[in-house]
Amino acid sequence: MKKLSISLLTALLIMAGCNNDENTNNEPEVVVNENPAAFKEIGSITIGGEAAAEISAYCEKTKRLFTVNNSGVNQIDIIDITDPTKPTKIGKIDLTSYEGAANSVSVFDGKLAVALESTANKQGNGKVVVFNTSDYSLIKQVTVGALPDMITFSPDGKYIMTANEGEPNTDYSQDPNGTISIIETSTYNVTTLDFASFSGQAATLTKDGFRISKSAKSFAQDIEPEYITISDDSKTAWVTLQENNGVAKVDLTSKTITAIYPLGFKDFNTAENAIDVSDSDDKIAFNPWKVKGMFMPDAISHFSANNVPYFVTANEGDAREYTANTDIKRMKSLKLDASVFPDAATLKLDTNLGRLNLIADMGDTDGDGDLDEMISFGARSFSIWNGNTGKIVYDSKNDLDKKANELGTYDDKRSDDKGSEPEAVYVAKMGNQNILFVGLERSDAFMTYDVTNPNAPQYLQTVKTGDAPEGLLFIPASKSPTKRSLLVVSSEGDGTVKIYQPDLK
Repeated sequence: MKKLSISLLTALLIMAGCNNDENTNNEPEVVVNENPAAFKEIGSITIGGEAAAEISAYCEKTKRLFTVNNSGVNQIDIIDITDPTKPTKIGKIDLTSYEGAANSVSVFDGKLAVALESTANKQGNGKVVVFNTSDYSLIKQVTVGALPDMITFSPDGKYIMTANEGEPNTDYSQDPNGTISIIETSTYNVTTLDFASFSGQAATLTKDGFRISKSAKSFAQDIEPEYITISDDSKTAWVTLQENNGVAKVDLTSKTITAIYPLGFKDFNTAENAIDVSDSDDKIAFNPWKVKGMFMPDAISHFSANNVPYFVTANEGDAREYTANTDIKRMKSLKLDASVFPDAATLKLDTNLGRLNLIADMGDTDGDGDLDEMISFGARSFSIWNGNTGKIVYDSKNDLDKKANELGTYDDKRSDDKGSEPEAVYVAKMGNQNILFVGLERSDAFMTYDVTNPNAPQYLQTVKTGDAPEGLLFIPASKSPTKRSLLVVSSEGDGTVKIYQPDLK
């Protein structure tokens, strides 16, 4: 067995408190000669069925995971990972008395923050409830915007942020503004920001690939914040606006939204972006097609290289499916412009593009009632973007689907929708490398890449997970119960939490 090298100085830097589970890329280093291309499962626990293990947070002080469990219950399950090879459920926090359902959790310095959407009225304001991680006692509860979908502490612990999705009800009679809430942990004062001030930029943003639904009552109501990452210095946040195909930049010092970055489109009509588009052809075949994809990212993470900030997105894609507005249709049900698609009849076969789900209210560029271009949900990739400008630096092309196929986990029955469906991303520092983990919801796997050079990421590994991995949580060696790096994968499809550890070099 190879030897661990832990410097005395580093050991002294290891804090007793719990640190942010979502965004800390600047943890004090425990010098461990680990191989980031060799993660292996070392422990697993099943806490319920579907929706039982969506997101987990870790407390270093108690060596516990706090995992959302919405599988017929409304609680946070507490898992002891003092020995990560034998994770053990030791308790729960019942949330029923708080009149909200948990969507996300985050931990810092002995405090567990939980994002709760209102169960009385999903379009009503949500809550953040803060508990002590040692005895689960209530510390504070505060009101935030409608449908807080994700929560995180800033790396310095001074802020809690929530992405409040603000989805409409099914007939659009209620459609709250999508918002971002910033909570100061010293006072628990809350600042909730909406996007109304950007409505004057709607035309310019749309031209560059931002999306506002044709059913929207207003610009601010249509925005749907999804996921947050906060810079290591706790001054800047980037927030995905999934259904809108954008990312918002937030200045935490001034508590203002400073920019919206439209993400544009991906061209699938190239060899390197070739995709499998049919779930009815009894084969997996990656081919170029005259189709574009909106990135529509779910999770987001960040890192820096040469003093430049970058954010990474999991380009899942997401449709709006309501009684008053359903924007997803099969390609074969839509009319194509004959001059652009002279082979429309052939393209509409189920074995070709006929089954592909398209964004129904986009693509008619000249307004004559037929599609001049086909636009689908998601980019089937991860992308790296410049954090200062929002410009794309790198896209993984079709690598996720092809690598999943090589592993034997690619689900051909999702080819007509979003392929492997990249859902989660997390960038962690391992030694002097920035390592990216990408969770694939429909391929039941995560992949690792070395993104130390953001212009040229290097693929490292594909690892099988539970069913529908939703949450990725990296525990650095300095915070780990074993003083070895751990990756915790929470899978909502089968309610499992799996723990992975890399081999030593």
